[in-house]
Amino acid sequence: MKYVEEYRDGDVAQGLAKVIAAEARPDRGYHFMEFCGGHTHAISRYGVTDLLPPNVRMIHGPGCPVCVLPIGRVDQAIKLALENNVILCTYGDCLRVPASESLSLLKAKARGADIRMVYSCADALKVARENPTREVVFFAIGFETTTPPTALAIKQAATEDLPNFSVLCCHVLTPSAIMNILESPEVRELGTVPIDGFVGPAHVSTIIGSQPYEFFAEEYRKPVVIAGFEPLDVMQAILMLVRQVNDGRSEVENEFTRAVNREGNTRAQALVAEIFELRKSFEWRGLGEVPYSALCIREAFGKWDAERRFNTEYKAVPDNKACECGAILRGVKKPTDCKIFGTVCTPENPMGSCMVSSEGACAAHYTYGRFKDVEIVAG
Repeated sequence: MKYVEEYRDGDVAQGLAKVIAAEARPDRGYHFMEFCGGHTHAISRYGVTDLLPPNVRMIHGPGCPVCVLPIGRVDQAIKLALENNVILCTYGDCLRVPASESLSLLKAKARGADIRMVYSCADALKVARENPTREVVFFAIGFETTTPPTALAIKQAATEDLPNFSVLCCHVLTPSAIMNILESPEVRELGTVPIDGFVGPAHVSTIIGSQPYEFFAEEYRKPVVIAGFEPLDVMQAILMLVRQVNDGRSEVENEFTRAVNREGNTRAQALVAEIFELRKSFEWRGLGEVPYSALCIREAFGKWDAERRFNTEYKAVPDNKACECGAILRGVKKPTDCKIFGTVCTPENPMGSCMVSSEGACAAHYTYGRFKDVEIVAG
């Protein structure tokens, strides 16, 4: 398949690995964070880290939208389904995210809540049209990639004056989270990790373009290379980062030129700006409260805002003490540093959000056998 198979060529990967090894200086370490969960998945699936020299380390960041969703937001959705008798529609990965009291949306469904998996917010609109006597809430999550479709659904609901449809909005913003990792004292208190550069997200950047990363590349002196999701994309981005570090440069470079430009998708950006505005603060799992890092629905479209309609209040809930998802999302710990990884916590029985989505660091690490990295001592 064009733009897929040619980016998975093993011989080319071996050649790139040799170039990276040759250009990575042996007297220093290189620490690069891949922010996007799609990159984390590709790195684990194709064994990219096995091709890198020991002094080039990849660090998993908070780039999985399911993973960064705090427990309190899932509790909000469960409460709407159980106590307000709404039809709650959401994406499949959300259904298994652990919430309070050993619940999840899937377990709430087993208790009788009308919770439905949809493939798009357009499906949720269809459910609302087909059930005019029921309130239908779309539990919207995701980064900038999934925000335009939600905005379009709200605009369509407004056009139709659809009275029984609303959105519980939990859309978050990538650049704010990256800056928080680099700057926030609260995050530093929770643990730090050296970061020499970022592999910039792919799908997010098709929407926002490369321009938003320029500020913190310059301000924080951290290079960014936007990369596609295929293994050769990631390896080429790593090589470009190694070269920037060696040259003392901190620039935004675009490896994913076949899909990303500097300006991004301006029509999608305009639609999002019409429907949404910035929240003053939003809690991320692993990062805590991050100012201006999420979106809420503008007052002009408040009729389709589930938080307004049902007067829901957000309550922060601490994570499971045995789970290290927070530290893993910050890059401070690896999945294998968690005591319950691969034992109590598996994709079939997730204790934390990082084990739920295929893009979560723990799920990717486990699914593709990276748990075998743990040293086994013969008895």
